Formats: sequence, structure tokens, C-alpha cells
Amino acid sequence: MSAKIIDGKAIAADLRSKVAAETGRLTAAHGLVPGLAVVLVGDNAASKTYVASKARALIETGMKPFDHYLAADTSEAALLALIAKLNADPAVNGILVQLPLPPQINTARVVGSIAPDKDVDGFHPINFGRLAAKLPTLIPCTPIACMKLANSVRPSLDGLDALVVGRSNIVGNPLGQLLMAANATVTIAHTHTRNLPDLCRRAELLFVAIGHAEYVRGDWIKPGATVVDVGINRVPGADGKSKIVGDVCFAEAVNVAGAITPVPGGVGPMTIVCLLVNTLRATCLQAHLPPPEV
Repeated sequence: MSAKIIDGKAIAADLRSKVAAETGRLTAAHGLVPGLAVVLVGDNAASKTYVASKARALIETGMKPFDHYLAADTSEAALLALIAKLNADPAVNGILVQLPLPPQINTARVVGSIAPDKDVDGFHPINFGRLAAKLPTLIPCTPIACMKLANSVRPSLDGLDALVVGRSNIVGNPLGQLLMAANATVTIAHTHTRNLPDLCRRAELLFVAIGHAEYVRGDWIKPGATVVDVGINRVPGADGKSKIVGDVCFAEAVNVAGAITPVPGGVGPMTIVCLLVNTLRATCLQAHLPPPEV
């Protein structure tokens, strides 16, 4: 029996409409237009396309983009000066610095320079600590997306055996915190974990963010499990052209899992919409208003 396909595009479209409605109410009631500044250092074509898609999404939901394109040889001092200016600008409610940064710039120093209440990526050490302490904060977008996708098929995660494969501060670690807050029983694994296939076979919820194409095989998956694949890997296709695959071998997993996200079309669309959610939350936070209902 084939798994239910978790349609990230459809779920993202529904969430985007809710964000637009909440933004409209915020603007009508308080005259606030959420603004997001995205800073891109360098000329990476894929990153430029990604930034442009964020700008379109902001405009479509009633928000305002402030895009800053800097040369690849921009100094760390110049980037920090721009961030200081954005921190002080009341029209800018969220700041996102596109990663990775060029080698002459210290990423940790840049992330730490963003005002925590404008850190829509949720990477600032203060926000990371607040998440660990179960305090209200801005949470990284991809983990939020993963939770919403899992909840679309399992509204309650209470008591479920959850495995996160990947331990980055961008996905794995914060996702583990969110799963624990949802009362799941959580294990975080990685490429050095012993007997990883056996751990996967026990998991009712399996989240894979390890950065290796089709690393998790179909016979690693517990029958009926919910699988959320965060990976985005470009590999050669049978026709000689490249194709995008996840960290899970979808063709095998779809015959075992109860529900699974596709790649593309799963976590990716949701991540961008969750950035809009964070921008809206940051705007309410700065205006001392209740958080939006999205």
C-alpha cells in the first residue's frame, strides 16, 4: 500500500492565505505593515532566485520587502554596519542574512549582531536558548515547517517515538526541542550514530535532515510511520539531466510509510511561508501585541 503524500504546496498555500488575512487585520487595526529585510552577499544565482521568491511572497501577503544585494567582497564591518542600520529601522520588523556567507565574514558574529526580536531565522543564541527553555521566541523556519507537515496527518504527537536524523542548529536541534514540547519521545541521530537503520525502524515519526541523497532506505522505515524529508540534493538523472531528491529514497519509502513528504514539494514550500509567519510574529512582538493566530 502506498503512503499518503503530504502535499507541502497545498498546506503552504492554505497557511499563506491565513498569513495574508492576519496581516490585513494588523494593518487595518494598527496601521502596521510587516517589513522583512533580506541581505544577500555575493552573486549566487540560486540564492538570488530564492530571495526574489521571498520578496514576491511578502508582497502577495501584504508585507513589504527590503532587499539588500551586496558584492561578494563586502567586508564584515560593512555587513555589520548594515545590520545595525536595519536593527534601528522601525519599518524593518525582520532581518534575514542569506547563508552561507563569503569566507572573509564570520557567520556567528553576523548572526549574533541581529536584534533577537528581528531574528526571523531564529538563529540568534538568545532565541536558541529561549527555545530550549520553552519560552516564547522566534523559531527557525524549517523546524516549524516540519512540525506543521507532521501535524497535518498526526494532529497529536503526544507519546509518539520520534527520530530526527541530523543535529544542525538550523534544523535538527531546534526540531528536537519542538518535538519534546509536543510531548513526543525524541531521539536525535546523525551520520556517526551506530545502528541507525535499527533506530529508524522504531520511529513512528521520522525526520531526515542529514544532507546525503537518498541516504535512508525504504527497509529502514517502520511500516505506517510518518516521514518528513528535509533534504534537497541535486543528482544526475537517468536522462543525463540533474534532478532534485531528498535524504530519503522516496521510491522505496513510499511503499512502507503511512505518510511521507515529497522532494520537491514538501518541506521547501512550507519553509518560505513559515518565514512570513515569523515576520508577522516579530511585528506583533515589537508592537507589544498578542501573537498572530497562524
